[in-house]
Amino acid sequence: MYKILVTDDEGIVIDALKYIIDKNFGDTCEVFSAKSGRSVIERAEQIRPDIVFMDIQMPGINGIEAIREIKKTNERCIFIILTAYDKFNYAVDALELGVLSYINKPIDKEEIVEVIHKAQQLVDEDREKRSTDLEVREKMKIVMPIIENGFVYSLMLQDYNKENMEQFFQLLDIKETSGYVFLARYGEEQENGEITNEIGASVSASGKQMEIVEIIKRYTKGIIGPVMANPIIVFVPHEVDSKDEYEDRVEIIENARKMSRELRKRINYQFRVGIGTIKSIEEIHESYREALSVLDYKEGSVQHAADLPTQCGYEEGYPLELEKGLFRAVKIGDMVASHANAKAYFEWMQEAHAKDEMSIRLKILEFVLECERLAYSSGGMIYHFNGREEYFKNVYELKSLNEMNAWFLEKIYMAALNINNKKEKKSIDLMDQARTYIKENYNKEITLDDVSKKIAISPYYFSKLFKKTEGNNFIDYLTNLRLTKAKELLLGGGLSMKEISREVGYSDPNYFSRTFKKNVGVPPTEYREI
Repeated sequence: MYKILVTDDEGIVIDALKYIIDKNFGDTCEVFSAKSGRSVIERAEQIRPDIVFMDIQMPGINGIEAIREIKKTNERCIFIILTAYDKFNYAVDALELGVLSYINKPIDKEEIVEVIHKAQQLVDEDREKRSTDLEVREKMKIVMPIIENGFVYSLMLQDYNKENMEQFFQLLDIKETSGYVFLARYGEEQENGEITNEIGASVSASGKQMEIVEIIKRYTKGIIGPVMANPIIVFVPHEVDSKDEYEDRVEIIENARKMSRELRKRINYQFRVGIGTIKSIEEIHESYREALSVLDYKEGSVQHAADLPTQCGYEEGYPLELEKGLFRAVKIGDMVASHANAKAYFEWMQEAHAKDEMSIRLKILEFVLECERLAYSSGGMIYHFNGREEYFKNVYELKSLNEMNAWFLEKIYMAALNINNKKEKKSIDLMDQARTYIKENYNKEITLDDVSKKIAISPYYFSKLFKKTEGNNFIDYLTNLRLTKAKELLLGGGLSMKEISREVGYSDPNYFSRTFKKNVGVPPTEYREI
């Protein structure tokens, strides 16, 4: 059904339009009318028409002004201008307002019918788009909590994969490059500063999840982990404010207090909030650790890490970012970045503490032991209890800063290399297994899921690893393998086309023929004759 509003100060024009619409469109259109600019605006607000025939010259408010007013409350309405005047300025105004058509009086039946068909098509397209948009929004409302949970878990588990993070940032519309974590713990009572019956509260709050999420987002614009978890983990994207850091912190705490009060009032549980400091995305786990630490303080319902002694202080000028960058690079097996950060850190020690050689010896030993611990934990090295018994002696006997630097850089590089080699070896082993399985089963109906299950890794990771290693995706690889074998069978003769297609994994000979031609350039029958 289409609502059409016909406007003209002449009743005969309105009657003529109503007759044409009724005669050609019957029950599919509901027609309304108005005779002045003011009445058409009021009528449009009442019925919200899909299509409006608007006379330009009417008593009082003219047609152009009326269109502007109606568009304020009904942007989707389609307008068709009716006029007995051929005035250029009106045409310009009509075009600026997005009017569909400009019809001169006296009206022509065929022209009216044609323009209504066009308008109906636009209305249908708009309705379909709105329906699709609503469906997408509805699905996103269901999916978004799952995406948010995955993002929060990736941050907390320090699973910082650049490609995955970029996808999360796009899906969640995150523009900031830093943020902070806060944790909300809840239960029935506070006894001696302790929250009681957290598990029971988590279970009974399952029916209030949407309300909890709504309240948290109102005060923090945060990305929320599982609401049934206790404490609830929330990541809040937040750039380091250009104004005073103290004022920024006070504002964050005040919002958390308001949120905590409303949660207690609406959900009827006691809430305690721990807030970490602002960190880069790569270091957000530190903010989580801080929030967890201050959450155990018993004084007050909201605590901020910067207000309490939870963080290690560093002397002025200490290159903390270099230190973090070094360990981060080693952890992912990036030898180049590991070497660069280690070199820069040692240069800082040479410049700032050249006379304190003992502290430099202790620091390079500390860093090497930590980097090798990362290599052990990743499976990049096999741990032996006495495997490093010479380290202290070796470091102590180094005679110069240059020798210390060389020993330091070599050990750091080897730790990163061992991690990288382990990753590469695992990838190579997995791909060898995958290729073997595919070659043994290419003539069957195998899928990417079948292969990933065989080598015991997720289909998502296998797909990425396969493309990185082979240079093309699984389907293309399988198709090329099948067609290479098909070429051999075609040139060898003796087998029918149906037998060859079945031999290389295609149950449908016609599909095999189309695939062969698409990839080789000629049908298999012609290829056989080459």
